[in-house]
Amino acid sequence: MDKSLIRNFSIIAHIDHGKSTLADRILEITGAVDKRHKGAQLLDDMDLERERGITIKASMVRLSYTARDGKEYVLNLIDTPGHVDFTYEVSKSLAACEGAVLVVDAGQGIEAQTVANYYLAMENNLEIVPVLNKIDLVSIDIPKVKKQIVNVLGFKEEDIIPASAKDGTGVRDILERIIQVIPSPSGEDSHPLKALVFDCRFDAYKGVVVFVRIVDGNITPATQLKMLHSGTVYKIEELGVFKNLKYSAVTSLTCGEVGYFTANIRQAREIIIGDTITDPKNPCACALPGYRTPKPLVFCGIYTVNPGDFPELRDAMDKLKLSDASFVFEPENSQSFGSGFRCGFLGLLHMEIVQERLEREYNLNLILTVPNVVYRVIQTNGEMLEVDTPAKLPAQSDIREAQEPYVSLLMIIPVDSIEAVCDFTKSRRGIFQSNEYLSEDRVKLTFNIPLSEIIVDFYDRIKSLTRGYGSLDYEFKDYLPTKLVKLDIILNGQICDAFSSLMCKDKAYSRAHALVTKLKELIPRQLFEVAIQASVGNQILASEKVRSVGKHVTAKCYGGDITRKRKLWEEQKKGKKRLKQFGKVEIPQEAFLEVLKI
Repeated sequence: MDKSLIRNFSIIAHIDHGKSTLADRILEITGAVDKRHKGAQLLDDMDLERERGITIKASMVRLSYTARDGKEYVLNLIDTPGHVDFTYEVSKSLAACEGAVLVVDAGQGIEAQTVANYYLAMENNLEIVPVLNKIDLVSIDIPKVKKQIVNVLGFKEEDIIPASAKDGTGVRDILERIIQVIPSPSGEDSHPLKALVFDCRFDAYKGVVVFVRIVDGNITPATQLKMLHSGTVYKIEELGVFKNLKYSAVTSLTCGEVGYFTANIRQAREIIIGDTITDPKNPCACALPGYRTPKPLVFCGIYTVNPGDFPELRDAMDKLKLSDASFVFEPENSQSFGSGFRCGFLGLLHMEIVQERLEREYNLNLILTVPNVVYRVIQTNGEMLEVDTPAKLPAQSDIREAQEPYVSLLMIIPVDSIEAVCDFTKSRRGIFQSNEYLSEDRVKLTFNIPLSEIIVDFYDRIKSLTRGYGSLDYEFKDYLPTKLVKLDIILNGQICDAFSSLMCKDKAYSRAHALVTKLKELIPRQLFEVAIQASVGNQILASEKVRSVGKHVTAKCYGGDITRKRKLWEEQKKGKKRLKQFGKVEIPQEAFLEVLKI
């Protein structure tokens, strides 16, 4: 194939700015789908993506397009997620491209993730095509949003393409600009094979499907492939491209092309995203840079309700890891739930999506523990320890200094919400850094804030304070000193490790009262009294009781001497005491989910 006729590009934008809709129109215009099979979010193949209206997984498809110059071009399109928790999917996709289409909503204007994705594309030295989407909306100010794009991102106004992905306006102009602006792939067919593994997925019939971008050389079905990182050699079973929304076998993949191969790989953990593939008989001189390993920001434990389902959970996580390289996990044991996994996520939405995928796709019933961030503890002997679970926290006497992760928080909000947003952010221990007015009614705020303060409900509160017009993005900054304590929940004298959490000492008292109050509502009444306590070390910060279920043991006594009733009451008291000693408190699964929201 002539390399000059290939274009590899991604679509990037803030969440809900129309990336998937634009991808749908491009698929229709290029004939990848016919009108009978036309639908919404064609590249989002998970039910979860369609239900929530967000892209979770980057999707790749190969298209053929005849341009106005009469030549037929091959377009490799990658649709990417827009939420901050899935930035790693975006960075993976951009590494396999030479250009990107940056979509901005004409109604919303530039938002936080627009800026973040723009800088990601610039870091990868990509050519960027700016698109102003949703111009068909009523009551929008197109000149104002164009001015934002020019001032904030530095584009020329004449380079911005007005479009409506919903009705198809301007989509052909976008395709023509892609062909004109985005360069064809570099590399040489005559060089030794060098290809980048940029994605994987598991297929029930094909096994592990590996998506690759050919940088140098070419692949045929007869080629043996060697993974440079692991050193494993594979024999190709099927070589192809993802065309017209289905797998399509080909006889070769040449320099600059994007495709897939299968090699009877049954163990998901054998493949590493970002690995370099070469020919073992004629290997390349050095590996490609690959990807920076994503650093999980939020950790929690995942366990099955039925301990016998642990092997199924382990297999499910191996398969899920294939399609989500940012998800990390390791085995752990809990006193309350038995065997499970300690899992790392890029954010709370990422955690929710992983839970839903495990439950839906693999038919599992799961329990999640309270999420924690990774703290650093410098012990009195000088050793530094990373603490991602309350059980790993040393005794206070062994801690010289504790540190917690801070992030640089970028928020783009309406001007009239500045006071409310700043007050709320400072109440979450945020430290103001700077502000910049993007237009008459929008302002960019920058704060340094502890990661633990924003992982649960911070985004929802910002949306509420700004009436839905606020957006945010964050990136890890540094570890700073803090007063770290472990808050334990004690049920009838026994610590329930599922509710244990690490936090700043200043937040412990209010958190303790909120937790015991919520648990009093959620734990059903038992045959014995349940004492709920929240403690830091040996100090009880808050306490509540769930009254026992009453039983009228003297109902059968009609008259007679009072000593008969007293005897029955004494027997009941002994029985309840024994139940309290040996009985197990039943905690409904909703309690674990509700506690996450406090």
